[in-house]
Amino acid sequence: MTAREAILRDVRRNLGRDAAETPPAPPPARVRIPEVPREERIASMLERVAALAGRTLHAHSTSEAVDYVAERTRGAASVASNAPFLRQIGITGLPGVESGFTDERNLREACARVEVGITSADYALADTGTLVMIASPAEARLVSLVPPVHIAVLPAERVLTGLDELFALHPLPADETSSMVLITGPSRTADIEQILVRGVHGPGEIHVVIVD
Repeated sequence: MTAREAILRDVRRNLGRDAAETPPAPPPARVRIPEVPREERIASMLERVAALAGRTLHAHSTSEAVDYVAERTRGAASVASNAPFLRQIGITGLPGVESGFTDERNLREACARVEVGITSADYALADTGTLVMIASPAEARLVSLVPPVHIAVLPAERVLTGLDELFALHPLPADETSSMVLITGPSRTADIEQILVRGVHGPGEIHVVIVD
């Protein structure tokens, strides 16, 4: 008997089963989607981002959102994703903002030399302050992960209550995309002597703009 077989035998014994017994079917998934008004979801999202040292804005117009991004970039070289929402509200037309990349190499080089990456987000999770980025030609991962500063601008209707609602909408994300990235606050680590350092594995500064 191998070590693996011995471990499985002991597990079965403690569960009161024998080797020939078919295990029972797993219980059904428990998905709970609370009814939360949109304004409360937005407030919760922004509060949790701020608690994680992120910067936030609840913009009541698209022009307010564009002005916020313009003030943060100040014409410096920036890369914006190909998200249609950014183009629709005018962010891709700001001074210094490059967008429309279709070649991965060119996008990688651009992201490595700019200070700011501007994206939208597929969803935001109000209970944890998390941005959900589903990799696609419209929302390449590099833009949100490589530049030192990440600005995410998304419409208010994309703010969900939490993971249960997200996976109710996308129960099998691996069938849809190569990756689903969940971003909760600026990049941080305390691996070395338990000293918190931001910006080691990704952007050290993050801004979340929710647009009504």
